[in-house]
Amino acid sequence: MSLQFAYWVPNVSGGLVISEIPQKTGWSFEDNVRYAKAAEEAGFDFALLQTRFVASYGAENQLEAITLASALAAVTSKIKLIAAVLPGLWHPGTVAKMLATIDQISSGRAAVNVVSGWFKGEFHSYGEPWLDHDERYRRSEEFIRVLREMWTENEASFRGDFYRLNQAPLKPKPAAAPPVFQGGNSAAARRMAARVSDWYFMNGNTLEGFKAQIDELKAAAAANGRELKYGANAFVIVRDTEEEARQVLRDIVEYANPEAVEGFRSQVSFAGKASPERDGMWANSDFSDLVQYNDGFKTGLIGTAEQVADRIIELRKIGVDLILTGFLHYEEDIKAFGEKVIPLVREREAALGLETSAAL
Repeated sequence: MSLQFAYWVPNVSGGLVISEIPQKTGWSFEDNVRYAKAAEEAGFDFALLQTRFVASYGAENQLEAITLASALAAVTSKIKLIAAVLPGLWHPGTVAKMLATIDQISSGRAAVNVVSGWFKGEFHSYGEPWLDHDERYRRSEEFIRVLREMWTENEASFRGDFYRLNQAPLKPKPAAAPPVFQGGNSAAARRMAARVSDWYFMNGNTLEGFKAQIDELKAAAAANGRELKYGANAFVIVRDTEEEARQVLRDIVEYANPEAVEGFRSQVSFAGKASPERDGMWANSDFSDLVQYNDGFKTGLIGTAEQVADRIIELRKIGVDLILTGFLHYEEDIKAFGEKVIPLVREREAALGLETSAAL
């Protein structure tokens, strides 16, 4: 399988960086229709729609992910749409039905990202209990099991600690079960991925950091008789020279909103300390890392098209199956990535025999 590419849908205001640097990135439906069509044309495989119900890190306005995915499904033809959902704010049987409907609209392009939740304020605002860290992952695992039951059984019955179904029907069913994505860096998150998910998203990291996660998850999935695919988050800055790209990065950090960055740090630190390991996905992130709220700068896709393509191939070699991208100026940067970077990656994959082989 060739390496696949996804992009973060900017369905929340403020773009993909907590910075007041001028950005040519909007969050409206009209904006996102343009970006989705540009991404299809550029050769992207997936679009990931964020879930957000309450403003955090400056994201004042939010479009709901499943609803927007449904709308984008009607105006696109190739790209797969990953709608992020929060167990606790959604019932999995309802989500199974909604995704099956998107599957019908899109002719099989629906997917889901199950987000166990790090932002306590969202649950409190909507009157839902905030569970302990590992309990949130137990709930998410049940959530995924319910999705699969609804998509595959004539009538789904389920008895869990969080969800109950009694001969629940779902017609029409999706043509094939939509792929299930998840993230999370805790032991509970990794156990869940090994047991029930199809894809494991990783925050931005070094090559060594990514490889350690992939190796651990491969072993855990194999112990459960399963295989996972792996996605790596990256904020992409491609310019004519490396110095130009590095200057853009410096400008993004220079114009960062300190109050919003520190607010984000506080929220994720609280969530991480709630885990038994007393650690979290952002435990080793400094201020400049947190300006891109999924550590996308760490991955190193910053430089010329050739440098970025070479770095992507290094990620491919250690077992990354998908690059999840974010950009500063969405429309022009998506197009440039498709024109300048993806063709170089395909050439390098072919030369190394990576386009059809398993990752090394």
